Amino acid sequence: MNIPKNFLSSIYLIFAFFGAILPTLANIQFIQDYGLNFDIALFIKMANINPAARSLSRDLAISSSAFLLWIIVESRRIGVKNMWLIYFSTFTIAFAFSAPLFLFLRERRLIEIEDSKKSLDDFPNN
Repeated sequence: MNIPKNFLSSIYLIFAFFGAILPTLANIQFIQDYGLNFDIALFIKMANINPAARSLSRDLAISSSAFLLWIIVESRRIGVKNMWLIYFSTFTIAFAFSAPLFLFLRERRLIEIEDSKKSLDDFPNN
């Protein structure tokens, strides 16, 4: 399946947008329900309150850890810029935001690399 790269990067950006909005809305609801002092211990306790919640929490913990490791390796391999934004937003906004944002930045970097190779191919050999 051949998906245009600009289209794919746009899809990643849309996922990043919703990955920021939806968890933030849930966090706002948590603060409204349990007080302005965001109680991280209570938050974690509630995220593990029953088998379904534990399953989702553990699934997110394992998959996000593995993906974060890949993000670090891949960003260094291809030279993705502005990685501070990914690391910072992972812990301040949501992994649901930072992961698709990284995929957007990665896709843009791959397009940049591909374009530079095309430019070199167009350069006449002397």
